Amino acid sequence: MQRGSDSRGTAPLGETGGNQLKRGLSSRHLQMIAIGGSIGTGLFVASGGSIAQAGPGGALVAFAAVGLMVYLLMQSLGEMTAKIPVAGSFQTFATRFVSPSFGFAIGWNYWFNWAITVAAELVAAGIVMSFWLPDVPGWVWAGGFLVVLTALNALSSKAFGEGEFWLALIKVVAVIAFIIAGVLMIFGILGSHTDPLANWREGQDVFNGGWLSIVAVFMIAGFSFQGTELVGVAAGEAKDPRREVPRAVRTVFWRIMLFYIGAIFIIGTLLPFTDPSLLASGEADVASSPFTLVFERAGIAFAAAAMNAVILTAILSAGNSGLYASTRMLYSMAHDGKAPKIFGRTNSRGVPIFALLATAAVGLFGFLAALVGQGAAYAWLLNVSGLCGFIVWVGLAVSHYRFRRGYVAQGYDLSDLPYKAPLFPLGPIVAFVMLLLVIGGQNFEAVVAGKGLEVLSAYIGLPLFLGLWLIHRYVTKSKVVPLLEMDLSAPADIEESAKVRSARTGVTN
Repeated sequence: MQRGSDSRGTAPLGETGGNQLKRGLSSRHLQMIAIGGSIGTGLFVASGGSIAQAGPGGALVAFAAVGLMVYLLMQSLGEMTAKIPVAGSFQTFATRFVSPSFGFAIGWNYWFNWAITVAAELVAAGIVMSFWLPDVPGWVWAGGFLVVLTALNALSSKAFGEGEFWLALIKVVAVIAFIIAGVLMIFGILGSHTDPLANWREGQDVFNGGWLSIVAVFMIAGFSFQGTELVGVAAGEAKDPRREVPRAVRTVFWRIMLFYIGAIFIIGTLLPFTDPSLLASGEADVASSPFTLVFERAGIAFAAAAMNAVILTAILSAGNSGLYASTRMLYSMAHDGKAPKIFGRTNSRGVPIFALLATAAVGLFGFLAALVGQGAAYAWLLNVSGLCGFIVWVGLAVSHYRFRRGYVAQGYDLSDLPYKAPLFPLGPIVAFVMLLLVIGGQNFEAVVAGKGLEVLSAYIGLPLFLGLWLIHRYVTKSKVVPLLEMDLSAPADIEESAKVRSARTGVTN
């Protein structure tokens, strides 16, 4: 029951014309994009606020629970992406396996999410640079970094991958150095910490605030993990995605354990949750970053300056990845008829230049709006953007559940999948339920207190998503895709590579 190649899904990489992407991302690029996507300012700065709110035990439970959810989602993403590695990723899967209208809403949500995130990172970069050069206006740095990131993305997918490789490597080295220093301090080799388990003993309020505080930290943890899914977009330009995507997904669990669970445990062990410095949560508070505090107590004199450089790296990495991901999503939607055709055009290096410039323009508008409007309207944009990320994850879980059902219904053998999610169907179902809890609890404190404006600000992304979905469905009259009519074909170049490999090695995927 093999379906033929469908232009809706394979156009971006299956065309014979000029408007196609090029597979320029190597194995090391994809691996580091996968690793770097899970490390950002949420870990370097906001992790301290999580411990201050819920205590060391509460923060650990919250991050572990959200980490489990992300791991399940990455299994879902890995199964679909390894089989069908396209730049559109989430919107392509939602379109093929749920409905065109659902894919339309998911695609525009993801594009908006990262386009606004780029703007946020530009503002943050200006704040961080004031640590060294306080007399230079932040907008100068924001504008300069926007030009640099746009130029890097305009060169080629390989140039983006190379830039992201080194930016992510710096973050990874910083986290590993932090964990090593923390372990040495716990065992009394560095610093002067006398009782390494004092913060975990009975009577120390290990779970400060109980379950309500843990639920509140769920939101912080969720935002911290956003970006882990970038490997799904990057796979659309990977040289050998059917081998590299499964490798990247299989290491997700250990990345989460090492970078988040390990770091949270060390911070909770070395810093009491009552330390007022942990309440700092912005990029301007680098001196109060839990990473900075631990390094200083380990006797590293230049800790603040070093962590400021690392945080700047994390910000630029997020901006670089956000510009890439949103550009590819807009390009994919243009090829699927969900965005103006001009955004589907590429230059001679395979870069969707018009989609890139449009996304960069949103970033420019975003940080200018933040400067002119004192951040009030911009704060609303950020709230909408943050919720959009969770909505896309919901779409990912739903798409995977229906993909597997369609794959089996059409008579395919599960052993032929390049990567098979081991916990299906439990994985996407558990992730779906957890995401509903995260979305529902965005600002439950404001709901309980009856603060209407704060509630609207926190949840406005939800009606906007539903509006996109329902309006598109009303206009196009689209229906849910029947299982037997799902398009399960991969891009033509991937299928050809698979046939060549099969003939040579006997491996079918």
